[in-house]
Amino acid sequence: MVRDSGSPDQNQQMTGAQALVRSLEEIGVTDIFGMPGGAILPFYDPLLASEKIRHVLVRHEQGAGHAAEGYAMATGRVGVCVATSGPGATNLVTAIGDAHMDSVPMVAITGQVGSTAIGTDAFQEADIVGSTMPFVKHSFLVTSPDEVPSRVAEAFHLASTGRPGPVLIDFTKDAQVGETEFHWPPRMDLPGYSLPGKPNQRRIAQAAEAIASAERPVFYLGGGLSRAGVPVEQLEELVQLVGAPFTTTLTALDVLPTDHPLNLGMPGMHGTVAAVGALQRADLIITLGARFDDRVTGKPDTFARHAAVIHVDIDPAEISKIRAADIPIVGDLKDVVPALTTACREQFAVEPRAEIDQWLTEVAHIRATYPTDWTDTDDGLLQPQEVITHLDKAADKDTIWVTGVGQHQMWAAHYLHFNQPRSWLTSAGAGTMGYGVPAAMGAKEACPDRPVWLIDGDGCFQMTNQELATCTLNNIPIKVAIINNSSLGMVRQWQTLFYGERYSNTDLHTGAGTERIPDFAKLAEAYGAVGLRCERLEDVDDVIAQANAINDRPVVIDFIVSADAQVWPMVAAGVSNDEIQHARGMSPCGRRSETMSEKHTLSVLVENKPGVLTRVSALFTRRGFNIHSLAVGPTEHEDISRITVIADAEGPAMEQVTKQLNKLVNVIKIVELDPDTSVGRELYLIKVRADDSNRTAVLQIVDLFRAHVVDVSPTSVVIESVGSESKVKALLDALAPHGVKEIVQSGAVAISRGPRSITDQLKEK
Repeated sequence: MVRDSGSPDQNQQMTGAQALVRSLEEIGVTDIFGMPGGAILPFYDPLLASEKIRHVLVRHEQGAGHAAEGYAMATGRVGVCVATSGPGATNLVTAIGDAHMDSVPMVAITGQVGSTAIGTDAFQEADIVGSTMPFVKHSFLVTSPDEVPSRVAEAFHLASTGRPGPVLIDFTKDAQVGETEFHWPPRMDLPGYSLPGKPNQRRIAQAAEAIASAERPVFYLGGGLSRAGVPVEQLEELVQLVGAPFTTTLTALDVLPTDHPLNLGMPGMHGTVAAVGALQRADLIITLGARFDDRVTGKPDTFARHAAVIHVDIDPAEISKIRAADIPIVGDLKDVVPALTTACREQFAVEPRAEIDQWLTEVAHIRATYPTDWTDTDDGLLQPQEVITHLDKAADKDTIWVTGVGQHQMWAAHYLHFNQPRSWLTSAGAGTMGYGVPAAMGAKEACPDRPVWLIDGDGCFQMTNQELATCTLNNIPIKVAIINNSSLGMVRQWQTLFYGERYSNTDLHTGAGTERIPDFAKLAEAYGAVGLRCERLEDVDDVIAQANAINDRPVVIDFIVSADAQVWPMVAAGVSNDEIQHARGMSPCGRRSETMSEKHTLSVLVENKPGVLTRVSALFTRRGFNIHSLAVGPTEHEDISRITVIADAEGPAMEQVTKQLNKLVNVIKIVELDPDTSVGRELYLIKVRADDSNRTAVLQIVDLFRAHVVDVSPTSVVIESVGSESKVKALLDALAPHGVKEIVQSGAVAISRGPRSITDQLKEK
């Protein structure tokens, strides 16, 4: 961050305040957000003369902090905010805490009472250094003008390197008005601060070995990839090489294109069923820049119980903090991602990889079976999810999307599409209501040529909407879509689900059938913005088009939506991710009760004697079991056959059948195969309509699923597919639009996998 301008007049006599302005210029700061006050006035005086720094006067100091965050997230550069002492400084605390939780590079500059008055309860005195210490990378108190250049250089270095984060510099008034000789570049003195070196090559090689042997790998991609500035091309190269599906956390939705075929979406409390299910079923989780926070893991001891973990992070404190890492890698993701790609390519060349086609088919089936969707409410009002899908379709590809916090945030995460990095800004770790308007303002100030849309809630919007005045006066034309359900929506959803629909203090009286206090359209006009309202689905596209056509001032659209719309999928707080519900009361992978009928696979070795098959099958039919499949085939011994039976039964009932089978004279051995430790396959012959109009499309599907065409006629083809039930189900779903005429299937067979898990192999090493 520190640069040597090479100017001949680097050593000059000036005040500490002038040195502060000059230091910011030398660092390369071009925009700051702030509000003056008594203790910071000495700084504001020389700032007026700066030709390099544009100051945006906010209407509340919290707005300055969030604007600096938005600026930083949109550019990757350090955002800067300024406030005076006392309440001015404490008003920055929420934004500083927010930046800390989401690893946003930010420098907060505050004024302080004179050094001799500190500790005397002077007017507007507050210990802002002590107040912010728990959630900054560092806080400086500057009491001498001679310290100014060094502390500024150190603050920007700390904020922008390693794991990014906020740094506070508190300047006493005498440090600003005192005289000093300005030197640049200054000497930095940070003896306790060190950055990680190149990633450990032995760990990288171990990771590549684990990836090569994994049968159910999943990438768990976090916001650290965005903060590190990992190029999309490098990350995509690694994902494509490994071929594993990936999930993206709330802060990482834009690290790869949304429409990437391996993208499962967001994991966690309101994640997709596919993302949550894949992590729960994985045997290897490749974690890049994520931190296993509670909103992702649910109940930690039930999270991905069968998976080994590769955890890459620049902050060693995050590794094994929540989930023990089998392969920990400390390093900058800009170094680790290409190194891991190279190591995987070398490993794959040395020995064959484990087969993951069945895993990809299983995941694709889950995604197809449980898409993220919504059911319209009965009140006839606009559906918020539909509004967001229309906003998405009408937006330019380079749009920067910003959200507040709550239901609208989750709907935006599910229904928006991202095509490039630094297109998604949201408050994730802290969940700060009021983040949206100032963060959008900061992003638009940073990227004036990119459209900036804020999707906000009626509750969030009321916390910081005064910054619309800032936007209007400073020519920052953001666009705001208020998802107005007239309530604190997420709180209301919890009251619906967990508090017996007792809606205590969540009605905001802003939407349908209320007094509309305030009237958001009129409020926007009062701030010099354009105010629009939309209440009917047939008007949505026209209103959005009006907003997109206005680029000389802010625009606010008040979308009146249903208060009964809810965010799904959902994992309730404090329970296992296995209990995810894709709609209210509907769980695709909830825990089964001990008496619930389950599918069992038995491998029965029998002597080749007449009547054995009849006696074995009779034990199942007499008890009314639903037999899915029964297959008989030879084994490696010519006088022994294997009967594979797949049947539905309650646990105790299956135990009784197994005991009865053991009593049969001709039965040699019985093994119940666990789906997690066995491989099952079945042969299907599928006749599909295929003529000149669709034959090419059918053959493309055949190639995609690695099936085979075994017969061709002018009007149809017969396809042979060998695989798991889920793979064939996905194939049939793809062929269905073309017309499936006939299906013939053999009985399924299964065999146990190798005895060692990846975790066991790693422990041995």
